[in-house]
Amino acid sequence: MLLEVEGLTVSFPTPDGVVEAVRGIDFSVDRGRTLGIVGESGSGKSVATQTILGLTRGAQVAGTALFEGRDLLTMTTAELRAVRGAKIGTIFQDPLSSLHPYYRIGWQIAEAIRAHEKISRSDAHRRAVELLGLVGIPQPDKRVDDYPHQFSGGMRQRAMIAIALALHPALLIADEPTTALDVTVQAQIIELIKHLQGEFGTAVIMITHDLGVIADMAHDVMIMYAGKAMEQADRRSIYYQPHHPYTSGLLASLPQSGKEGQRLSPIAGQPPSLINPPGGCPFHPRCSFVMPKCRTEPPPFVRVGGTSVHRSACWLPSDLTGTSSEVDAKRHRASEAAGGSVAVGVPGTSDLGSGDVSSSSPSW
Repeated sequence: MLLEVEGLTVSFPTPDGVVEAVRGIDFSVDRGRTLGIVGESGSGKSVATQTILGLTRGAQVAGTALFEGRDLLTMTTAELRAVRGAKIGTIFQDPLSSLHPYYRIGWQIAEAIRAHEKISRSDAHRRAVELLGLVGIPQPDKRVDDYPHQFSGGMRQRAMIAIALALHPALLIADEPTTALDVTVQAQIIELIKHLQGEFGTAVIMITHDLGVIADMAHDVMIMYAGKAMEQADRRSIYYQPHHPYTSGLLASLPQSGKEGQRLSPIAGQPPSLINPPGGCPFHPRCSFVMPKCRTEPPPFVRVGGTSVHRSACWLPSDLTGTSSEVDAKRHRASEAAGGSVAVGVPGTSDLGSGDVSSSSPSW
């Protein structure tokens, strides 16, 4: 396994209290595979990946993050600097703020190369031109001397991908690389990452709040909420056999192909404060299937659906997976039998059907 993270916990002391940003998550990714980390804003997705790279200064960190057999969390600053960029590349959320406005695009790509390799400026510049051409920038020999503000949003994102892949890293962390881009450019960026992954055999961690973004890309998916992993499985199980109500809610909020004019079904309520998270299951204030013990006892992260790779942190019976109205009815009966009542929450998933889950249905 290329990267194995176990028991990762990240918290930040603040004047208002301790922010428990990540609360004991486990995940792994191997060469050539893609892990999708999905959840609403503030669920801890970015903090988790930035922490393993040593980018969360002032954080209180526990757990392990073994990369090629070495624990990233115990590395010195110099050791981490040798790993970042060379072995682990990162595409940050906002390419405009991630690129330095005072330096030309080509200079910034060349700097990333020269920081890890003994190479002349001219050779680094030549490689920068090649990388811009590789990621689809037109006339790379001319655009290499442009400043970030002279690139469009999609082109800046491509430049960030060029920097991240300049040294052919074994792992690429893509932190919401399609945010604020139109759907056409989103599709182009996703296809570009897939193409480069296939060419170089790079492992990818794709962070997003949109399940539709990873429909055609991720091999495995981890659903995060309030700093915890709610559900984890292979892509097909997540889309067609979800167990956790939060996963079902995310799926129900996706636009359905062939259903023009139909209203989306958002998850009611807001994510909790991570300074004072709710007891029990963190999702219980927004869940339609809440039971008394959901409010007081944190559910264990256990196997569900009869497979070894599908796990969920929910008190509902482990066999209640799927998106049909029959499964929904069984969930409601299980909740009522345990003394539960209808809560704020998750819209029913019966209108998801058993077919498409997004406007661009994944092909398996």
